[in-house]
Amino acid sequence: MTEDLPLAATTAKGRTRAAMTTQLLAAERAGRVRSTIGRAADFFGPGVTESALGARVFGNAVIGKRAEVLGDPTLLHTYSYVPDMAAGLVPLGTDDRAVGQVWHLPGPATVTTRALLDLVAGQLDHPVAVRNLPTIVLRALGLVSPMMRGLAEMSYQFEQSFVLDT
Repeated sequence: MTEDLPLAATTAKGRTRAAMTTQLLAAERAGRVRSTIGRAADFFGPGVTESALGARVFGNAVIGKRAEVLGDPTLLHTYSYVPDMAAGLVPLGTDDRAVGQVWHLPGPATVTTRALLDLVAGQLDHPVAVRNLPTIVLRALGLVSPMMRGLAEMSYQFEQSFVLDT
């Protein structure tokens, strides 16, 4: 994905994000606001527990439990490290050349989720077993949990390669 791709969302969350982007950039062009958009992929980092790599992945890995991953862990997937995101937002908020544009924030190289978990295993000195959470399970859990319903809606991002040009 690159910054210049058209806003062609097909999910409710995606359409909301696209509408927000369109409205914000229109307000920028009209001179009503001064704005810059910084985008990142699924994020992880210090204090992040509710994300695709949060407590159910990294948290489980640390204590020797199976990491519960979304989708196919052998596909390429871009993840964004929160400190990198913060460092990328600083120039966007302070450099006039960034105004009125959409930017992808810097991040680590795109690898498979499995490769990322192998790096984690190397730091933990024990293997990290993986359990895949199929979309059908997320959809079923979504009947009682709005958060799971949201994950199910976005699960397509984990069923094919998801590569953000950073």
